[in-house]
Amino acid sequence: MSGDLSLLAILATPLVGLFLGSACGRWPNLRESVTLITAVALFVQVLGLHGVVAAGARPELVLIYMIPGMPLKLTVEPLGILFALISSGLWIIATLYSIGYMRGNNEKHHTRFFACFAGAIFAAQGIALAGNMLTLFLFYEFMTLVTYPLVTHSGSEHAKKSARIYLGILIGTSIAFLLTGTLATWTMTGTLDFREGGILAGQVGALGTTVLMALYMFGIGKAALMPFHRWLPAAMVAPTPVSALLHAVAVVKAGVFTVVKVIVYIFGVDHLVATGSADWVPLIAGFTIIAASIVALHADNLKRRLAYSTVSQLSYITLAATLLAPISIVGAAMHIAAHAVGKITLFFAAGSIYTAAHKTEVSQLDGIGRRMPWTMTAFTIGALSMIGLPPAAGFVSKWYILSGAMSTEHWLAVGVLVLSTLLNAGYFLPIVWRAFFRAPPADDHHDDHGDGHGHHEAHGEAPVIMVAAQTTTAALTVLLFLYHEPVLALARRVAGME
Repeated sequence: MSGDLSLLAILATPLVGLFLGSACGRWPNLRESVTLITAVALFVQVLGLHGVVAAGARPELVLIYMIPGMPLKLTVEPLGILFALISSGLWIIATLYSIGYMRGNNEKHHTRFFACFAGAIFAAQGIALAGNMLTLFLFYEFMTLVTYPLVTHSGSEHAKKSARIYLGILIGTSIAFLLTGTLATWTMTGTLDFREGGILAGQVGALGTTVLMALYMFGIGKAALMPFHRWLPAAMVAPTPVSALLHAVAVVKAGVFTVVKVIVYIFGVDHLVATGSADWVPLIAGFTIIAASIVALHADNLKRRLAYSTVSQLSYITLAATLLAPISIVGAAMHIAAHAVGKITLFFAAGSIYTAAHKTEVSQLDGIGRRMPWTMTAFTIGALSMIGLPPAAGFVSKWYILSGAMSTEHWLAVGVLVLSTLLNAGYFLPIVWRAFFRAPPADDHHDDHGDGHGHHEAHGEAPVIMVAAQTTTAALTVLLFLYHEPVLALARRVAGME
């Protein structure tokens, strides 16, 4: 082992939290305190590393050599530190929210839940800091395995069936396509290192690059490019904090992060422009954006609507990255951050609605904003971000993506962005309208908590810790709109503009 040991400390911190939290399982307050302290400690370490990367350094650590010339290696670059900051920072807020949700809904298996949560953040840090494709692949697979128990959390037959879909698609695409592409890259280039400018130029021709592109794009199943997207709505059977983890913090972000990283540091933008090997990807991404938006438009179940919104929003990042313009790559990197804070806010709000009112369908939300104003205001901010309207972060990232599409004169992409924005508004704004401008049903004071007994006391907000968490992420969504320069600086470095 040689290199910067601070990288090892970042990997070790969530594992320490996992084992200590599990050991404290008999004492819930202590277990959750350990989890929170671990989350804060991780974020502080990653934040310190951000300063080093911003100054131009690229810390590196070789963990072990799997075979001669092929190490498990950690390296920090701008895209990686961005993902590490997002996942570690939101872990703190998601932990606070989860405490309120798990207790408020009398969920079981709290210790297992928080242990798997910590394992997912460990995997996210490994993916963010991976110095080559082999290291990334191993952490990527571990994330799939450690989140499987979260999807099956309830133990119901429906949960088990959904988890099989989750595991089958993600493992299947990884082994059939991503691993094949990784081995082919190693065979043709002799390396799997992430390098500025990529490693394929001068080593692989146009046809070989096109085949590799297909293997990587469809092999990165966590990016939910159609037709390999069904795992994502299937995972909605999990508790809402898990949905927030899957859709905003770790799993899907690992997917789109890997897409951008592979395009920039494996293929190389100049090589892809010269060969035209990625020209077909925006077509698939554009189809995914529109098709998923149409499904969301017709979904009455709130979490299903949010799930297909996630499928659509992820393909914004894939589309932007494969337009191959520096400004669109900036947009892709920024949308990773914007989508994270906006979508986690939406899922937090959905969980608060379920906890306080036990409502799961959009058609049930008439007047709910009058009883849950904090929750629905947070939801509105998250929705504005997904649509791409100010004052929310999604406006900034989508502006750069649209600018990239126009600069490359990719008019199909421009059309997709405009149409999808209208569709986003079509499935989010009616929820806001129902919540604030429709009267609640006459019998809404009979609050059915699923136990067969009506309660004659009108519900209010969810537990304060949940409201505080969603309010914080909503505020971050606005803050990232007003003060996005630090994220923009990292994104510009990823795109080679600084």
